[in-house]
Amino acid sequence: MGRVTDIPRRAVSRTAKLATLPLGLAGRAALGLGKRVTGTAADMVSAEIQQRTAEQLFSVLGQLKGGAMKFGQALSVFEAALPEHLTGPYRAALTKLQEAAPPMPVASVHKVLAEELGPRWKRRFAEFDDQPAAAASIGQVHRAVYHNGTPVAVKIQYPGAGKALVSDLNQLSRLAGLFRVLQPGLDIKPLLGELRARVTEELDYKLEAATQKAMAKAFAHDDEIYVPKVLAGTDRVLITAWVDGTPLADVIAHGSEEDRDLAGLRMATLHFSAPARAGLLHADPHPGNFRLLDDGRLGVIDFGAVARVPDGLPEPIGRLTRLTLAGDAEAVLAGLRDEGFVPPNVDVDAQAILDYLLPVLEPIAVDEFRFTREWLRSEATRLANPRSDAYQLGKKLNLPPSYLMIYRVTLGSIGVLCQLNAKAGYRAVLERWLPGFADE
Repeated sequence: MGRVTDIPRRAVSRTAKLATLPLGLAGRAALGLGKRVTGTAADMVSAEIQQRTAEQLFSVLGQLKGGAMKFGQALSVFEAALPEHLTGPYRAALTKLQEAAPPMPVASVHKVLAEELGPRWKRRFAEFDDQPAAAASIGQVHRAVYHNGTPVAVKIQYPGAGKALVSDLNQLSRLAGLFRVLQPGLDIKPLLGELRARVTEELDYKLEAATQKAMAKAFAHDDEIYVPKVLAGTDRVLITAWVDGTPLADVIAHGSEEDRDLAGLRMATLHFSAPARAGLLHADPHPGNFRLLDDGRLGVIDFGAVARVPDGLPEPIGRLTRLTLAGDAEAVLAGLRDEGFVPPNVDVDAQAILDYLLPVLEPIAVDEFRFTREWLRSEATRLANPRSDAYQLGKKLNLPPSYLMIYRVTLGSIGVLCQLNAKAGYRAVLERWLPGFADE
């Protein structure tokens, strides 16, 4: 792979390669139609088309460098809307891409620091490690010691990442047709618009600094959640306090049952309390963004991806969840129509909607629940099997743009809880923090 500094110069060739994608998709869709006429099973055809599409898509994305990883986040939004057998090939290819990302050359690191912090940037630090401690999708993180002795994390954006990312997102919106074929009920254009707005926000480190300051203030002196202080922020460099603690990936791999249960409870508390306390939802629930501190708090890092919910989580989420658990099918269907989850011209059975939702809500139907990979797999199978009633019903449903990030983050968080195998009283967390959920 080439250097990430090659990103801007390759814009023309990238655009040309991306432009071939929709044509390839159309050709494979036609191939699928031909096979269907000759009697090949429809689900086999769609899986074959998807596999080839994934291979072509990622052969192109592999040449995009930083933009490819960003698109990985974008694509993961749709994992919630698309069945597992279709998203699997994409996710596997993305993982390879992310692991293959090369670090920035030291000279490039110093150049960005000089441009953003001034030619005497080294005076800010007593120590600065030129080797990155971690890679982010559009930048990398270095460990350093501030001039006053404070250990700090210095996040530096890849040169050219901004222009490349915006260009890639604009081009990749042409893939909208793929999602329309696979999920007919999904109104894709407003979703892509919302997604583009949220992803391009991540380029603005000043905005991230302001977001992190707001979260740090909201959770100051909290005994469950720790947000490190921001020390400085420019357009492309962000300096924050370093967070010690056990990375969540290590807790997942080697942690005691007690630590895994505690981490799961803290994740749920962050997810549901931050909107109420800060008007913000941390929107990148990846194990790399969390640490379990020695005192039992959850350390949270990376606030580039957030959903802004100034009024907290929408009240209909809690109310409709409560009504579903209570078995009030007609009220649930009416509420989902009001919020735009069920399109006006779509006829669905109220009891079928209840049957679709209840298994997903099992974790909060009881006082304590253990999230497991097996539970997640069984739910994915139920919702993704083309022969199941749930799959056929799901194809009729829509995802309103205002719920996009909440939906994506909730799903991502559940995935992490299942990796943790975490048991906790999740219902009590919702009763405390989710508007409309507690009994009236």
